[in-house]
Amino acid sequence: MNALEIQSISVNFGGVQALHDCSFSVRTGEKQAIIGPNGAGKTTLFNIISGMIKPSAGGIYLFEEDITAIPAHLRAARGLARTFQINNLFPNLTVLENVVLAIQALSPTKYVFYRRTGTFKEMIHKAERQLKDWGIWEKKDQQVRNLSHGEQRQLEIILALSGDPKVVLLDEPTQGLSTAETSLVVPMINRIDSSTTILFIEHDMDVAFQMADKISVLHQGRMLAEGTGAEIRGNRQVAEVYLGMDEHHA
Repeated sequence: MNALEIQSISVNFGGVQALHDCSFSVRTGEKQAIIGPNGAGKTTLFNIISGMIKPSAGGIYLFEEDITAIPAHLRAARGLARTFQINNLFPNLTVLENVVLAIQALSPTKYVFYRRTGTFKEMIHKAERQLKDWGIWEKKDQQVRNLSHGEQRQLEIILALSGDPKVVLLDEPTQGLSTAETSLVVPMINRIDSSTTILFIEHDMDVAFQMADKISVLHQGRMLAEGTGAEIRGNRQVAEVYLGMDEHHA
C-alpha cells in the first residue's frame, strides 16, 4: 500500500512554474530520497505535501485519502510530520520542554489554557521516554541554544517523531553538519521504526544512497528519474544534469 501518493502536481508563482506535472509514490515503511540541484523545486514540493503551499494542479493522497485541500495542522493530525532546512526549535527552552510542547501540539490539551504545562504528567513521561530512547537524556535540562548543530538536528527529528507519525518528511537532515555530526544523525534516522514511511530531501549523495530504498531525481521542477541507488548511479541523464559527471568522475 502507498503511504503517500503525489499525482501530477504543478505549482506556479506568478509567471514562474516551480513544479510541473510531478508524480511519484512512497510505499508504507519505505525510505525514499528526493535529490536534485539547487532550485530544482525540492523544498517547494515538501511545502505542498505538508500543506504550506497549495498546488496549482494535481492531488496529494495520504494512505489513499485525498488531503490536497486539507490544512497543514489536520495533515499532522492524520500522521504526517515534517522537519525543516532551518530548525524550528525554541532555543531558550530546554530540550525536555521542547519535546513536551511537540507532544502537546498533537494533544487535545493544547486548547486548555488554565493549567500549567508541567501538570500534564503523561506528556512529560512520554517526553522523558523519547529522550532516553534516543540517547540524549543527559541533555534534557540544557537550553537548546547551547546544543551543537548536530544535536539540534537530532532533537528536531525527535520532535517530528513525538506524535508517532505514520509519514515523516525530513528536509535536508544533514545540511550544515560535520562528518562527525552526520555520523550521529544518519544512524538515528535508520533506527526509526521500520513501519514509519520516510521521505527525505538530501544534498549529500553518500547519505542519500546509504539510507534510501528508492531515489527520485527532481530537475527544473520535473521528475527526471526514479529508481534504486544502483539505477540512479547508472543513469547517464542524471549524471549529466545533476552529478556533473565528466572525465574526472568516470
